[in-house]
Amino acid sequence: MSGCGPTPPQGPHKIQSRRRRFSDAIPSPQENAQTDRAGTHTVHAIEPGPASNKLLAAVSRDDFTLLQAHLTTVGLEQGTVLCEAGDEVDQVYFPLSGMISLVVVMRDGKAIETATVGREGVFGAMAGLGIHHSRVRAIAQLPMFASCIASTQLRRAAASSKAIANLIIRYNETLLAQARITAACNALHTVEARFCRWLLQTRERAESDTIQLTQEFLSEMLGVRRTSVTEVASKIQASGAIRYSRGVINIIDLAALKAISCECYETLLEQTPS
Repeated sequence: MSGCGPTPPQGPHKIQSRRRRFSDAIPSPQENAQTDRAGTHTVHAIEPGPASNKLLAAVSRDDFTLLQAHLTTVGLEQGTVLCEAGDEVDQVYFPLSGMISLVVVMRDGKAIETATVGREGVFGAMAGLGIHHSRVRAIAQLPMFASCIASTQLRRAAASSKAIANLIIRYNETLLAQARITAACNALHTVEARFCRWLLQTRERAESDTIQLTQEFLSEMLGVRRTSVTEVASKIQASGAIRYSRGVINIIDLAALKAISCECYETLLEQTPS
């Protein structure tokens, strides 16, 4: 089977992924977001540094030294596929901004999101403990930057540091807990509540009240038809919580959005490492 690697989405507005050696540059909040002419958030203009990923920021200086020389920063456009289900994980991604969606794809092509990874986490870390094949499709849900390391280099670091190995195991437990909560949410709660829970999660990762998401993307994340996305978005817009137009969602009333959301938003926050 093939290995993981960024596969940009098809379309006329392709953004070239950028790759460079890891830098300690940390932008100011004013520098950190780029807007289009409509004033909506599109992509981070300056690559954040290692402190932007909470796992990398939490490791000791000695442990970080084991990783630093092998880290590169990649810029990823929205919709980029980082890994397909069944692929060997040969690259590990520590998000520095934005959000990675972990999606289960059924045999008929239908898909649904089971977990997300933001700056608090990492995708593909279990490859640091041995050869690992992904069970999910990993997609850049938002325009983002990530620190990337080859799984072979992460394995060497984990073999040299018990702290890094334990970090991998602990975060895998976090992802499993998130997947269990999301599975229960998908089975038990209304699509309106799940839609709001998902928007709240994405707002946290985007660090913005403006989110650019197409109907197709939303339908895949929620496991519903595109027509259902339109109906649900219209209902929530009528409540005054959001404004939705041409793939751009503006959160207007955060309290109202939380009121419509299910309990799983708060539960997932409690499960996310701070």
